[in-house]
Amino acid sequence: MMRFRDKAVLVVGAGSIGPGWGNGKAAAVLYAREGARVLAADINPDAARETQEIILGAGGICEVAQVDVTAEHSVKSLFARMREVFGGIDVLHNNVGLTKPGNTVEETVEDWDRIFAINLRSMFLTCREAIPMMIERGGGAIINISSISSMRSLGTPMASYDASKAGVNEFTRSIAIEYATQGIRANVVTPGLMDTPTIVAPFSQIAGADALDEVRRRRAEAVPMKRMGDAWDIAHAALFLASDHARYITGQNLVVDGGITAIVGFKPKG
Repeated sequence: MMRFRDKAVLVVGAGSIGPGWGNGKAAAVLYAREGARVLAADINPDAARETQEIILGAGGICEVAQVDVTAEHSVKSLFARMREVFGGIDVLHNNVGLTKPGNTVEETVEDWDRIFAINLRSMFLTCREAIPMMIERGGGAIINISSISSMRSLGTPMASYDASKAGVNEFTRSIAIEYATQGIRANVVTPGLMDTPTIVAPFSQIAGADALDEVRRRRAEAVPMKRMGDAWDIAHAALFLASDHARYITGQNLVVDGGITAIVGFKPKG
């Protein structure tokens, strides 16, 4: 369909922290398959280059940039790079996020601030840079990745993560209203229980590698569809919201969770 032919797309968090397909990696590849010129940004340049190799190998267009999304100067440099290689930006896809289980009393101020810096401040910094560049081009689309933990307890204490992701939802709605008349749409994609490297890694640490299969089984059993989602489920949802097929959709939260938030009393805890 080539929904993004010649569009300039920045995927922040385009690498994967481990083997397999992370949400950002899948999104970057899918944008490129749809004709986009992609800048794959990640704090780990090797992970971003792995995504780039997949895109180039399929005949797509992809550049790579290293970024620390918590640092203002680094984000400004990223957007300078976006302007240099593609002349501007049409789509900003914010995929960076970090979880840290722990109850409120035990959590340190340092951990709280770090989670908020990575999960929420980063989106403020990237959106602040992207919006003026999008206005120059007559508009654009912003996709911010949240979590169902912004709306429902997942059975594991994660106060800073939950609060930061709730902030992502409201921040995105604010952008949508502030810049609607200037052609900018902003929406949230909210994953449910996912089977991706970002989710698997912390559960491996908590439960141990030997127990990971059982954690996967329990999480899948909690979902009405009886499976966890994968990176492609999130990527396809994001591409729809970023495309012209969603041209009258803004300020919305698209929940991609196999129906788990539609039921009462689910227990996904591993």
